[in-house]
Amino acid sequence: MASIDLKSPQIILSQFADNTTYAKVITKLKVLSPLEIIMSNTACVVGNSTKLFTLVTENFKNVNFTTVQRKYFNETKGLEYIEQLCIAEFSSVLMEVQSRYYCLAAAAALLKYVEFIQNSVYAPKSLKIYFQGSEQTAMIDSSSAQNLELLVNNQDYRNNHTLFGVLNYTKTAGGSRRLRSNILEPLVDVETINMRLDCVQELLQDEELFFGLQSVISRFLDTEQLLSVLVQIPKQDTVNAAESKITNLIYLKHTLELVDPLKATLKNCSTPLLRAYYGSLEDNRFGLILDKIRTVINDDARYTKGCLNMRTQKCYAVRSNISEFLDIARRTYTEIVDDIAGMISQLAEKYGLPLRTSFSSARGFFIQMTTDCAALSSDQLPSEFIKISKMKNSYSFTSADLIKMNERCQESLREIYHMTYMIVCKLLSEIYEYIHCLYKLSDTVSMLDMLLSFAHACTLSDYVRPEFTDTLAIKQGWHPILEKISAEKPVANNTYITEGSNVLIITGPNMSGKSTYLKQIALCQIMAQIGSYVPAEYASFRIAEQIFTRISTDDDIETNSSTFMKEMKEIAYILHNANDKSLILIDELGRGTNTEEGIGVSYAVCEHLLSIKAFTLFTTHFLELCHIDTLYLNVENMHFEVQHVKNTSRNKDTILYTYKLSRGLTEEKNYGLKAAEASSLPPSIVLDAREITTQITKQILQNQRSSPEMDRWRVVYHLATRLVQTARNSQLEPDRLRTYLSNLKKKYEEDQTRAADLPERTEE
Repeated sequence: MASIDLKSPQIILSQFADNTTYAKVITKLKVLSPLEIIMSNTACVVGNSTKLFTLVTENFKNVNFTTVQRKYFNETKGLEYIEQLCIAEFSSVLMEVQSRYYCLAAAAALLKYVEFIQNSVYAPKSLKIYFQGSEQTAMIDSSSAQNLELLVNNQDYRNNHTLFGVLNYTKTAGGSRRLRSNILEPLVDVETINMRLDCVQELLQDEELFFGLQSVISRFLDTEQLLSVLVQIPKQDTVNAAESKITNLIYLKHTLELVDPLKATLKNCSTPLLRAYYGSLEDNRFGLILDKIRTVINDDARYTKGCLNMRTQKCYAVRSNISEFLDIARRTYTEIVDDIAGMISQLAEKYGLPLRTSFSSARGFFIQMTTDCAALSSDQLPSEFIKISKMKNSYSFTSADLIKMNERCQESLREIYHMTYMIVCKLLSEIYEYIHCLYKLSDTVSMLDMLLSFAHACTLSDYVRPEFTDTLAIKQGWHPILEKISAEKPVANNTYITEGSNVLIITGPNMSGKSTYLKQIALCQIMAQIGSYVPAEYASFRIAEQIFTRISTDDDIETNSSTFMKEMKEIAYILHNANDKSLILIDELGRGTNTEEGIGVSYAVCEHLLSIKAFTLFTTHFLELCHIDTLYLNVENMHFEVQHVKNTSRNKDTILYTYKLSRGLTEEKNYGLKAAEASSLPPSIVLDAREITTQITKQILQNQRSSPEMDRWRVVYHLATRLVQTARNSQLEPDRLRTYLSNLKKKYEEDQTRAADLPERTEE
């Protein structure tokens, strides 16, 4: 794959092996969120298209598809393009890609297409080109990203109750883009994550640094887009091209003037990553470019809001005495603008009306009058005023003379822009060789912006710094999005998953909090792996290389799948791709078919996941599934507690949800019937259902009991897993470690005695 964003001048090349589900390709494309996808015409032949083409078109329905001839996918040409266009700092990419023929071929087709169709050529040695495999990031497939509401809220795509919404306090477009791609592809390298966490910690501890950085970063414009426009060479010299180049040179000056304040803010930082960013700003090219710009451009030419202000900035951007003709043209322009103002004040005097000069980029100069429109109708205005439009309590209009003067003004401006453009192009050609330091700058700004955003999110809630071990242990963790929505803080819960008990089976009535809890674990895992603090009192995570979820329960009309078929497709995808470093969340598998089959499928899936050591959380209404713990020691049963409250007025029990997670399986029976009773289902139906359920339960459910032998093995197993864990992770001093181990031994002996006593108790 090769991709380019026309708003930021960088090409990302990637080449990786994938299986027949093309999971990595689809995930990578979702991260890139393309507007257009280009494929070889041989892959898209109607009636004989490849599986990849079919999958991509299914997953990206609103994206333009373009086919180009196979001959343009030419790896030799691709390598030539890269040698010609890649900036010196990133030239090591040639080493990485020279033998990767597929991504070179893709790059050749991409650049040819951009040149032909987008009518755009890039200046030599001006692009940042880098190779990105998919090894350094965790994989979250697109349906999991949707289930977890990472970027889009499932109820209403316009609201920001998403993980991105919770963490996004970025001030720049680049920072926001970086946060988005990090959420979809979290890091897997612990060292890099910890470096980010160190930065967030320093930002939280040093208020001056936090506010200082925030104030400088918020003044940056979109550096990547600015770079993109500067390195593209327009094919025709139009007025728009000229105006755009002048504007962007002013933006460039504005951006470079922020380097020193940014450096000053970072000067006394102590964390390695912030020091590295400070070091990257110690580049003398920033000063060189700025000095060259200042010899040609006025010191006070700067980015301002408002189109007339910006137009004035562009006119007077170049210093006087550089071009005599330009100075004359500017005097002429000033005279015309003064004449327009004079003419409008004369008209105001002549008719005794409160007229003032206004400007818009579409209409140029026009006349505006604020008045009570009800008191003065438009047909009472003097006849020489034309193109009258009414807005609340103001009229805007023009006159034939003003239209002529606007034309003269435009003509004069065109001359100014043309001459300024010539000077700007000459200046740009001199600074092209230094401009690549801006890639470093945009990288620094977007990264600092994202880290500031993480720190900002922490100040609004009590998040904690996560640790990374081989255990998933969260003390009093809560759901970050739910916290944003609800008036009071969500109920916090503990989580503990280790290699020794890697599958949690969670039961509990409908609406007791099972699905929310699953999502909470995944969101906390993602937050930790992108370098953010997490919503908990204490948190330790095992790095997840993939995060899979099976949560939604809807039919899918587009792919003609029933609920059950959709479940099976999703679960098959998980089983094909999961490994021992995966985090898997499965919500009520088998609900789309009958109970016996549902239990059968769930049991078989559970057994498979138990064998691969993935961390798995499995919620279910099939209480029979909970008895899998009599066969496998690495299963833990958990349930959500509910309380029964007597409702004296209606003489009925009502359920009070506590949303608290506890050990063991739920005591609640027939909670589906209780939910049905609470709804408006006729009482006779509920009564019948209850009676039938009782009879079936008597016939079918012969509860399996755990044998004493099994209980003894379980005690040994738990001791062994604790010892292995201690050997791997313990950082205790010798004395405390000795105490911990003797307590462990004591607990083991107590549990063994309890297990040995069990047979007698059962017989009694």
